[in-house]
Amino acid sequence: MTSSKPSTPRQVPPPQGGNTRPASAYARFIPREELEGFAAWTPDVFAGIERAPLGVSAPAPAPEPEPAGEPLAEAGPSAEEWEARLHEARQQGWHDGYRDGLEALEAAKRQFAQQVSAQLAQVSEAFQDGLTELEARLAQTLVESAVTLARQVVRSELQQRPEAVVQVAQEAMAAVVLSARHLRLRLNPEDAALVAEGAADALKAREVQLVPDADIQRGGCRVESDLGQVDASIETRWAHAAAVFDVPLAWAEPEEELHEKGGV
Repeated sequence: MTSSKPSTPRQVPPPQGGNTRPASAYARFIPREELEGFAAWTPDVFAGIERAPLGVSAPAPAPEPEPAGEPLAEAGPSAEEWEARLHEARQQGWHDGYRDGLEALEAAKRQFAQQVSAQLAQVSEAFQDGLTELEARLAQTLVESAVTLARQVVRSELQQRPEAVVQVAQEAMAAVVLSARHLRLRLNPEDAALVAEGAADALKAREVQLVPDADIQRGGCRVESDLGQVDASIETRWAHAAAVFDVPLAWAEPEEELHEKGGV
């Protein structure tokens, strides 16, 4: 087997220059034999695409491997599955709505109960206040009725037992201090004779002067002395008795007062 020397480029003489312009050493074509390993430059080199050298065919691209065992696309749910899902969704929605409705109902019931309780409390409080006021008015009315009835009883007693004025006169004279002098006992003219007869001893012991006075109503009297007086008139004694029950009920009726003033 014989070895061959590597070929060297063949020297080509430069072209002859003309008369006017000398020929350049590089103004010539390069023979193809000198272009070993040369590849033409194209703009595709910047894009990462290399072209095969001139005279050399580019290798064919390797065939892309086929996907091995790629799963087939899953088929969609059937009509029965869609119907089942729809039914389940409806049931879930119904249960959720029913639960929310029950919670809303319970909240409404609690709110209504609170409102009713507050209203009942207000009504009960108002009723209790009204009942208390009514009880107070009834008690006051009862006391006034009792005092009015007592006045009628006292009047009837004085008419039926006019001699009761004797005891009133004796108590009035006993209320005057023993050191008092110049005692005068004023009574209604109709009661003067009863007292003069029934309390003669007391009048004589205290040296009391009996003075008839038409301004004093029957059943009462007034004792005067140098040290003061004791008012035992029926009006004064009745005013004290009515004040105990806090009832401002006068002894004489308004009609009676007008009649007495008209008579005077």
